Amino acid sequence: MSLLINILGFLLVIGVLVAVHEFGHFWVARRVGVRVLRFSIGFGRPLLQRTGADGTEYVLAAIPLGGYVKMLDEREAPVDEAEQHRAFNRKPLWARNAVICAGPAFNFALAILAYWLVFVIGATEVRPIIGPVEPESPAAVAGLAGGDEFLRVDGNRVQAWDETVMTLIGAADGGPFPVQVERAGGARATLELDLTGVQLLEEQGEVLERIGLQPMQPRIDPVINEVVDGSSAARAGLQAGDRIRQLDGEPMDTWRALVRAIRERPEQTVSLAFERQGEALTRTFTLDSRGSGDDRTGVLGVTPQVPEGTFSDLRHEVRYGPVAAVGEAAGASWRAATLTVDVLVKMVIGEASVKNLSGPINIAQYAGDSVSLGLIPFLKFLAIVSISLGILNLMPVPVLDGGHLLYNTIEWVRGRPLSEAAQGMGQQIGMVLLFMLMALAFYNDLNRIFGAGG
Repeated sequence: MSLLINILGFLLVIGVLVAVHEFGHFWVARRVGVRVLRFSIGFGRPLLQRTGADGTEYVLAAIPLGGYVKMLDEREAPVDEAEQHRAFNRKPLWARNAVICAGPAFNFALAILAYWLVFVIGATEVRPIIGPVEPESPAAVAGLAGGDEFLRVDGNRVQAWDETVMTLIGAADGGPFPVQVERAGGARATLELDLTGVQLLEEQGEVLERIGLQPMQPRIDPVINEVVDGSSAARAGLQAGDRIRQLDGEPMDTWRALVRAIRERPEQTVSLAFERQGEALTRTFTLDSRGSGDDRTGVLGVTPQVPEGTFSDLRHEVRYGPVAAVGEAAGASWRAATLTVDVLVKMVIGEASVKNLSGPINIAQYAGDSVSLGLIPFLKFLAIVSISLGILNLMPVPVLDGGHLLYNTIEWVRGRPLSEAAQGMGQQIGMVLLFMLMALAFYNDLNRIFGAGG
């Protein structure tokens, strides 16, 4: 069922994004007088096909990993003299650039619309309240302390923990920057956080640890709610209701302490003391692991009992009116776009790990999760992926929209277009680069899956 949800979620997300992107090209092409021959969602064998009154073919194809808009173009096939004024290659540079930019522009517009819906409907967010701060970390040096709640980061208002993390990453390269917090007692303070030289994206999943921060979590007793089938906990005979007392002789007073101790022991044999219906028991067994190499962590395979209302003080609803939500949506989209560009640049120059790159498998997993969690998580995920798609398409790589813009820029500088041979060579180079990028993304996806075993 999980696999089916992931597949359906992936098809839904990709279908929406591709349709919006290609419709941008299609709509603007029609507006500047270019004849559109085919509008296709997907590649390969057509599943559904019809021809409009103007002769445009509308196609839904079998391979849902993209799409295209085929326009009348003398570089691809001979064009009747009567139709030459409607050929793409005959249009002025500004018109061709408008058609090329329309696809990414529509993706950015979709992201703003998705965020607008999130803010108008209202989303329950985790408040950006700081948990225990790691001693001698950048956060501790700045004076941040457990219980502080972020209000502003580098002048930007923040109201959710994930928003705060994104803003911290975006502000990290500009030297020391101000952060405004509200202390546990209600007083407000403006501190200076310096992340100079801290490569937050060097390895996946270590952003907060490198700053020395973690979100505030309520105290949860180490009582098991559910045991995952096939896990090390299941093999050891642990059951729902068991209260963990010790791990290798170390007292476990909270669920957080148990998680931390388990994570530090991948594939190690441990002695677990617990209480079941008043009876003290002990089990010795080997933990599972997740990840690979230095990223490997221990896994027990249990979930905690969480009393109702435990997280109520750590969450709040973020909602705006229809007008105010426009500015908030545009701001959220801008922050996501600048962060995406920043990460891509850092991966190219070696300041960010290529492990941050995800492919179709990982996107499908996140898509399935977002669909399962409801409308708001799905809209947020749709916005992020739409922005990423728009930015990736603007990269100056032949076969992408950015590559066509590059060709047009060269034509503008030279006063004439590149030769067909030069453009063909560029297309081949672009295909190789794109294939290498896709191969790396697939490798990361597979490594996340098969590196998670124990």
